[in-house]
Amino acid sequence: MKSRSALFLVVFTLLFNFKSEAQTSGDHVGAWYMYFFNTTFNEGPWGFQGDLQYHSWNKTDDMEQVLFRAGPTYKPKHSNVKFTLGYANITFGQRGIDNSKKVENRIYQEILFPAKISNRFYTTHRFRYEQRFLAEQDFRTRFRYILFLNIPLNKTDLEQGALYLAFYDEIFLNGEKNIGHEQLVEIFDRNRTYAGLGYLIRNGLKIQLGGMRQIANLSKRNQFILSLHHSL
Repeated sequence: MKSRSALFLVVFTLLFNFKSEAQTSGDHVGAWYMYFFNTTFNEGPWGFQGDLQYHSWNKTDDMEQVLFRAGPTYKPKHSNVKFTLGYANITFGQRGIDNSKKVENRIYQEILFPAKISNRFYTTHRFRYEQRFLAEQDFRTRFRYILFLNIPLNKTDLEQGALYLAFYDEIFLNGEKNIGHEQLVEIFDRNRTYAGLGYLIRNGLKIQLGGMRQIANLSKRNQFILSLHHSL
């Protein structure tokens, strides 16, 4: 119990520091609420996965982004690699009383490669290539790479009842600098660093709470993140 209390204190301190830093630097702390799901058809190589996300500028009702993403998956026999071909629809909102919205459609290809290090460290590499369709911009592409790390604390394996630390870092790179209408962007798009605490409610269902620092070319943001991960 002492170890669990200490871990909750660590995560609380991390989130408090995120909020304090935002207040002193003028950043706005937002919140992301996310639901991830995946399934396999008849225990074969084919499956389906996706996510639903609501992002808020103010943690509640000031919508920053609503995202839906999903696609079929294929996992070759005797392999841990999973391939996804998917579609995403994203609606962007403006901060405050501005009710204007923009919509983006994406097609993406993804490779997911999990690997366990020693008997306690669960890592996953994800490579994603996006084709982006935005109003008033030319066709765009983006490359993304993320490294996940989960470390169970009270158990050796990620199984029912496991409390675990969750970390990830993701980098985004634009495929083009000229995006049309005399608009230019940098090759580096953004980086996201996350740390949180998770609990495996039962096999196939886990919940996480954490904080993320997002650094883009023109902004730096802190986010609270609450996520539910569901294997159907």
